[in-house]
Amino acid sequence: MIPSKYTPYVFSFFMALLMSCIMSCAISLFNFGLVDGILLTWLTSWAFAFSVGFPLVIAVSPMVRKFVSLVVVNEDRIEI
Repeated sequence: MIPSKYTPYVFSFFMALLMSCIMSCAISLFNFGLVDGILLTWLTSWAFAFSVGFPLVIAVSPMVRKFVSLVVVNEDRIEI
């Protein structure tokens, strides 16, 4: 098992893996349709998308967390 201190990286890995899989499939099908060789086209696109997506998720995660903290209300601190 992976130590919990690596949780952000494990989360980023699986998020990038699933998002790149789904998006590369959708975009490949949108651009080419169900043609011969679509599986190879999609897998090639997925490999490229993941190789870009994983480092990108790690790089932008701190910025996204900051944006989220700016727009989400901490309900414990609301005074009535």
